[in-house]
Amino acid sequence: MPYMLLIHEPVGQRQERSQAEGEAVYERMLRFASELKERGVLRGVESLQSQDQRATRVQVRAGHAQVLDGPFAEAKEMVGGFFLVDVPTREDALEVARQCPAAQWATIEVRETGPCFI
Repeated sequence: MPYMLLIHEPVGQRQERSQAEGEAVYERMLRFASELKERGVLRGVESLQSQDQRATRVQVRAGHAQVLDGPFAEAKEMVGGFFLVDVPTREDALEVARQCPAAQWATIEVRETGPCFI
């Protein structure tokens, strides 16, 4: 069963790290992704740029599209990245989230994916 693990991190957290700290965090996340791949459960993984780096929101209301460019000052958290894993149960997905290094400095939201009907 596929699960999306969304990494919610505090806005500005990345800028507070030194370059060495940032590189160490990145390396830990790469190792974790590699371990998931070796286990055969990783479907996809990406880090997202900070929301002040060209984040844009699009919404359509009453037939009119509105495009809002960031940064979004009202946000206290941002989605910093995700893992898409395929594991047998929700408990397995929760265990992957517990093992994720980002759980030490961010919140991991675990969501079961579902079919997109056309």
